[in-house]
Amino acid sequence: MKQGAPAETSREKSEIKRPVAVRARDLTMDFGDGAPAVDRASFDLETGRFLTILGPSGSGKTTLLRMIAGFQKPTSGEITVNGHAVDATPPHRRSVGMVFQRLALFPHMTAAENVAFPLKMRRYDPRSVPGRVRDFLDLVKLGDYGERRINELSGGQQQRVAIARALVFEPELLLLDEPLAALDRKLREEMQLEFRRIQHELGVTTINVTHDQREALVVSDDIIVMDGGRIQQHARPVELYRMPENTFVAGFLGVSTFVAGTAFPGGLKSGDLHLSGTHAGEIAEGTPVRGAIRAEQIRIVAAPDSLATCDTAFPSRILDVIFEGERLLYVAESDRLPGVAFQVYHHDTEAFDLYEIGAQVTIGWNARDMKIFKSTA
Repeated sequence: MKQGAPAETSREKSEIKRPVAVRARDLTMDFGDGAPAVDRASFDLETGRFLTILGPSGSGKTTLLRMIAGFQKPTSGEITVNGHAVDATPPHRRSVGMVFQRLALFPHMTAAENVAFPLKMRRYDPRSVPGRVRDFLDLVKLGDYGERRINELSGGQQQRVAIARALVFEPELLLLDEPLAALDRKLREEMQLEFRRIQHELGVTTINVTHDQREALVVSDDIIVMDGGRIQQHARPVELYRMPENTFVAGFLGVSTFVAGTAFPGGLKSGDLHLSGTHAGEIAEGTPVRGAIRAEQIRIVAAPDSLATCDTAFPSRILDVIFEGERLLYVAESDRLPGVAFQVYHHDTEAFDLYEIGAQVTIGWNARDMKIFKSTA
């Protein structure tokens, strides 16, 4: 395991300009059965960072990962890893570790034997193998489980063995293809934190593919959102969540309500309502637009005067109350915006069950919280 310099803080990591580990330029994969699976994808990933490629099924994220891994040759475009073209390096010489959704562990081997396998394939000195295996089993907190066979381990423990096996030869790049998708929610959330811890400890450049929004936000330094084979946005998690570049990103990440209308300076007009918002880029007055407002950015109160400081406020009524364990989600509608169901997260920590179905309320928000995009419909 790599030793030496003290660990950097998150702030220090973010401020250091690192060399590019993975560079993709105009990658296209066209299987000839319609629209390209990946369409002109370009991005740079700096050394030591954790990138997640996020998107719904069929968005092209797994195809993009397979091209980076060298399993599929792109129809056009170029991929380099640490300055070397992927397709110019034979598979057995690529310094790439992988963890798949189907972990592909050898059931007839022990955990330690599984971790040792890539070392033996790479002809490591046999004397160094046991110590290296122990180090990486310790890294994934399985130091006492090396002699157990795979069927004697829980799902989470098997995931840890797969991670240790992918990292034991200290690859330049780690690729994760939805490895947590088959786990139950609690275990999946625990393993997300483990991935983050291990990646930070080793500093290995990592690309993860998932459709799980929480996973992407929790583990990543950078996120690429894909849809229809195209990169919709590439940004850091906070920037992606707070400053989506289009309606797809705004709708895919988090819980948002959309309102259609036409643009005016400082917001949008829908029916007889002028709703305050922030335009995403230059939008001419009268242009068809859609406003996106996140559930946690809407305020909901019984007394209208309580929202006097909000830029937008109007009367509504509660359609539904959804208990999500750690919070309540209200669904509210207004006669002034027919057909729009506003989703609103509960904000009062002292009065958890505040409004019942049918209750008359006022909802509102500030201009900075509604993002307004040109309509693509």
